[in-house]
This record gives sequence, structure tokens and C-alpha cells, in this order.
Amino acid sequence: MWRKSSYSNQEGGDCVEVAAGFPGVVPVRDSKAPHGPALVLEAGAWVVFIDEMKTGMRLTAS
Repeated sequence: MWRKSSYSNQEGGDCVEVAAGFPGVVPVRDSKAPHGPALVLEAGAWVVFIDEMKTGMRLTAS
């Protein structure tokens, strides 16, 4: 079951959906393209991502 992230833009902009029920990983997709690809992130990486977004810090690729 996909649910829209509470951090998504409600005006149809940045719409991110996540799925629950997958131990150790978090599937993430663009709600505007539900049949498109999904990213599957390790749960720890998702937690770091959300924490960074809450604090307003920028993530950098390594």
C-alpha cells in the first residue's frame, strides 16, 4: 500500500509516496508516475534522508 509522504507538496508538485511492510527497506516513488520506477532505500538511509529534510540540511552525493 502506497501513501503520500507528509512532506509532499499538496498542490501537485513534489509528490513522494512511500510503501510500508518491507522489512529493512523503504520503497519510494513519484506519485505523478505510479507505474514508473520506484527507488528502494535501506531503512537507515531513509531515516537519514528524513532527518536531513527536517533540519533543512542539503544532502550531497558521495
